[in-house]
This record gives sequence, structure tokens and C-alpha cells, in this order.
Amino acid sequence: MRILGLDYGEKRIGVAICDELGLTAQGLPTIIRKDKKHDWGILQNLITSYKVERIVIGYPVKMDGSEGVQCEKVNRFASLMEKTFTLPVVKWPETLSTKEAEEILINSGVRWEKRKKMVDKMAACLILQGYLDSIPK
Repeated sequence: MRILGLDYGEKRIGVAICDELGLTAQGLPTIIRKDKKHDWGILQNLITSYKVERIVIGYPVKMDGSEGVQCEKVNRFASLMEKTFTLPVVKWPETLSTKEAEEILINSGVRWEKRKKMVDKMAACLILQGYLDSIPK
């Protein structure tokens, strides 16, 4: 089963896809958001070309477990995706995924300019890999 992982943001959407066995997440190019038609078109192309059967989207709960404004935005986006693409959408806790992605890139020696372009993709990989690791094999 192919699963698409997303790190939702208002300016960019980090994207990752799993292998056919559902074991590992690989990053795909980040979607630079322009307008709804553009964004949904790219998502539709990814879903079709990879034969995606499920979407996992990062759910930014606060450190105390409560939901904030960003959770409301993700809820609206996830609901619209379910209706538009008729696929199940799983909201996966992603607290500090972007911070963790930045630390991984820093520790890997990636320069600031490149890190800025890679962080959303890496966060999407972390979200998706966390979900994949939770599935009993």
C-alpha cells in the first residue's frame, strides 16, 4: 500500500511517499503553495502517479496535548482532502517534527540555504515514518 505523508503549512507542504511494502518514507519535492487549483492539482498528480491509498498528515498538537489554531487549519485541510480525493486521511501527531528535521539536517552538515529548502520534506518523512513504524508488521 502506498501512503502519502504531508507536513501541512500555509506557504509550503512537505511531501513524502512510502515504498510499496510500507516500510520506509522517502521525501518528494515540497509543494510551494500558490492557490487551491495549483495545490490540489499537484496532490492529485502525486496520488495518481504513486497509486496512493491513504494520506497521513501531520497533526500539530501542543506539548500539553491540547489543540490550537493550527490544528483547526489541518482539520479543515484534511476534511477537504478526504472529500476531494475519496481517500482515508490519518492525522498523525507531529509535535516538534520541523525542529527535529532541522536538527537532523544541521547534524548532517547541510548549509542553511539548503536546509530551508529541505526542512518541510524532511518533516514529512519523519511524520510518515512515525506512522509506518506504528503499523504492526
